[in-house]
Amino acid sequence: MEIFKYFNDVSDNPALYARKWKKEKGGRIIGTFCSYAPEEIILAAGALGFRIFGTSPDISKADAHLQTYSCSLVRHALDDALAGKLEFLDGTIFPHTCDSIQRLSDIWRINAKTGFHIDAIMPVKLNTKSAQAYMLDVLKKFKTDLENRLNLEIPNQDLKTAVDVCNRIRQTVNRIYEIRQKHPGIIQGGNLYAVVKAAMIMDRFEFLELLTELVQDIENKAGISNQTGPELFNSTKRLVLTGCICNTPDIHTIIENAGGTVVYDDLCIGTRYFGSHIDTQAGDIMDGIAEHYLQRIVCPAKHSGTKSRVESLIKIARQSRANGVIFIILKFCDPHSFDYPYITRILKQEKIPCMILEMEKHFSLDGQFKTRCEAFIEML
Repeated sequence: MEIFKYFNDVSDNPALYARKWKKEKGGRIIGTFCSYAPEEIILAAGALGFRIFGTSPDISKADAHLQTYSCSLVRHALDDALAGKLEFLDGTIFPHTCDSIQRLSDIWRINAKTGFHIDAIMPVKLNTKSAQAYMLDVLKKFKTDLENRLNLEIPNQDLKTAVDVCNRIRQTVNRIYEIRQKHPGIIQGGNLYAVVKAAMIMDRFEFLELLTELVQDIENKAGISNQTGPELFNSTKRLVLTGCICNTPDIHTIIENAGGTVVYDDLCIGTRYFGSHIDTQAGDIMDGIAEHYLQRIVCPAKHSGTKSRVESLIKIARQSRANGVIFIILKFCDPHSFDYPYITRILKQEKIPCMILEMEKHFSLDGQFKTRCEAFIEML
């Protein structure tokens, strides 16, 4: 489909899209590092929220500021900034996430030339009585800080419009996942990855329009616009991806060539980004935004109970009828690395097979990974 090609082009070169958007729209672009960045508030301010992924294939400047054992996402992103590849940014938002991102914030603020700088110090422990009040205060402060940096005021109506757009995007992406669960193979994994990644880069209004058209095409192709009958299956093994930010779409191709299909995921570029929506009916709109970031699928850099992560993953695996789980973990990513041993132990107790791939940001998927995938899928 032509829409898939467009999303792939945006995913392959986010900076090119951002520069073109800024030239045509004249709007401001704000870089973000995490799916906890409150993009609804950014959108309500008339700005484009732009997820920073790090595109430099080699590190030439960042090693002067970061140890080589730092997370490769952090190192590559800083290298882009120091090399002037993010010159189109008017500001950057750093939510309180892992230690690497928090330390990057200080280095970025001093050395990067990417406009204003805002830290959003969100709570780490999300399941306490004080967490909601804390989260709400942080988001209100972020809104005020953003208004001051952009020299404007964000009306409640604009917030409601932004929330509605973001909700519709999440619901529509989720619809694609639902279709793919029923019809494994109807959408190539690399294409679905490009869709979710583009959602973090593109003008959200433009993205929603194209996404709606795409879902209609997929539903027509599957012939299931109003289907209520039994789910359809094929001979491929159904897999769930979990772990860090996954910026290597070739993973899907290798899995599919080995006889597998990724039917669901637990990734930053995936369900942790779109898996929940904001309640617009309960009280003030800011209360709804705060509740969303408290209740969404939790990241290992946050805490919401000792077993919330593994319970969520088991639920995903059961509901998607997955045959197994593949962990995608960036080297030196402490939160996910700490999570892995206890999660795999419980998955094995639940009779859910799993394997791990530890990789760097610009990892070359060699024959070893292909062989491991084939062996794992054959075992299933």
